[in-house]
Amino acid sequence: MTGQVATGAPLTLTDGDLLPLRPWRHAERDPDHPSFSRWADGAWRTVTAGEHLDALVAAACGLIASGVAAGDRVALMSDTRYEWLLLDEAIWNVGAGTVPVYPSSSASQLEWIVTDSAARLLVVETREQADLAAGLDIEVLVIDQDALGELDQRGHDVARDEVIARRDAITFDDLAGLVYTSGTTGRPKGVVLTHRHLGSEVAGLLAAPIGSVGTDGNRILLFLPMAHVLARSVAYVIAQSGATLGFWSDFGTITSALGTFRPHMVLGVPRVFEKVHEGIRAAAAGGRLSSAVFTRGAQVAIAWSRACGDDLAPKHPGLGLRAAHAVFDRLLYAKVRAALGDECEYAISGGGALGERLGHFFRGVGVPVHEGYGLTETCAAITVNGPGIQRIGTVGPPVPGNEVRVTDAGEIEVRGAIVTDGYWGNEEATRASIVDGWFRTGDLGSLDEQGYLTITGRAKEIIVTAGGKNVSPGQLEDVLRSHPLVSHAMVLGDGRPFISALITLDPTQERPADPQAELQGVVDEANALVSKAEGIKRFAVLDEDFTEESGELTATQKLKRHVIEERHADVVGQLYTKR
Repeated sequence: MTGQVATGAPLTLTDGDLLPLRPWRHAERDPDHPSFSRWADGAWRTVTAGEHLDALVAAACGLIASGVAAGDRVALMSDTRYEWLLLDEAIWNVGAGTVPVYPSSSASQLEWIVTDSAARLLVVETREQADLAAGLDIEVLVIDQDALGELDQRGHDVARDEVIARRDAITFDDLAGLVYTSGTTGRPKGVVLTHRHLGSEVAGLLAAPIGSVGTDGNRILLFLPMAHVLARSVAYVIAQSGATLGFWSDFGTITSALGTFRPHMVLGVPRVFEKVHEGIRAAAAGGRLSSAVFTRGAQVAIAWSRACGDDLAPKHPGLGLRAAHAVFDRLLYAKVRAALGDECEYAISGGGALGERLGHFFRGVGVPVHEGYGLTETCAAITVNGPGIQRIGTVGPPVPGNEVRVTDAGEIEVRGAIVTDGYWGNEEATRASIVDGWFRTGDLGSLDEQGYLTITGRAKEIIVTAGGKNVSPGQLEDVLRSHPLVSHAMVLGDGRPFISALITLDPTQERPADPQAELQGVVDEANALVSKAEGIKRFAVLDEDFTEESGELTATQKLKRHVIEERHADVVGQLYTKR
């Protein structure tokens, strides 16, 4: 349905929602509380609330001694680690704002962000990242070269009371930072986020069912880049709630981290859950279980989940399906739960479309993945599913305190306490994106009678063929990626006579002698979902995978479609050459 408005319940913020005050409040209430956990010397090491506050004050004193004034910006370029959050909170407590930079950024991207934000100081993780800043007129501190020790030493003569005075002067309307959109086109824009925006996001998520995992004694593992607003917002939801937050940066070894940390909740982007799914498939094929058993088990999990209905209208699977599900629970599903640490109650997915197939699979194996929707401009989630309110295929109802509507043209518009007021130094972009208080997302969707939002595509990604057929590539690409050989898939055909696709193979899988023949079946499966005019007529299998390093993926693994099409122009040309 279009033209509807779904309204979240109003939120009233209190001083307890001002995030810079969080570490002080927690340390005063229970200084021995295990607030954080970090991997060091081959084991998980606890950081208590009291230890965290002491380290924060030391860093804040050092920032003051380094000349960082209230209202300044400090750029922070690092992988996910405890020091990232520590520095973020220290920057806030001196009245400054943090400017996150993805650790994979190029020298030109770093230069643009540092220059555009007029950052006062740059903190990086590694010496190699520091080298990227060579030639920039800015002081650089390196975490791996004891940046925290340097700040501690610098701030030795700065009184703790000066930090407290800075802290007490902070208001909800002060700058929390600038988050530059990773972007699939053009130069990144600096999204202005205040403490009101971030505080409202955290309070809203904690008030929603999805916040139920944030309780004392629970553990949550964070491994997405903290430069991404989703990871950062969820980190503060967990920190604010009193659960223990663990940090991990190497996705290549995430399985071992999950096994040792044993989280109660996992946060990921769709690619994370695709990798977990394929990892279990590969492990099953290499062990006592055959790939046929995995395939049948996955089919049963999906069928069982579908038969259960959604949380708003639950149903009961038939006796035969329940029996089959019980058998595969012992054979297969327990292994999936073990791969996630064996205590995972649910997962959260954001940053892109998960797809119903994966949603039903994980729900069927006993680890529901709750999908949400949001943008950098909304501090991450503005809608989200959760325990007891999940509808697979949708991205849930609005987070409390916010509104969503779909225009007659099908575009999603949002407004509320978490929505940015605009872009840093870019009034033209602000005027184009925010009209009468509503932020124009550029995404397409629909709302059902209960106010649940379904994403149907992105306006800029809709393909219009030469014959005038509008094609949304998402559902076709989702099916293509379901094949164990496929790593990425990009559907194209804008202004062309028919739809085609570029497919890359998973580098961990053995390349078949004839990839085209091997993949024709999954292409046919995708085509069965759409009309003949929307189906994939031709496809090419590329020799190399799309990567962030090659510039073909964003930091959250989204396709940079224009880059991919330009880089593989010869292959695309061959697809459209008469045969």
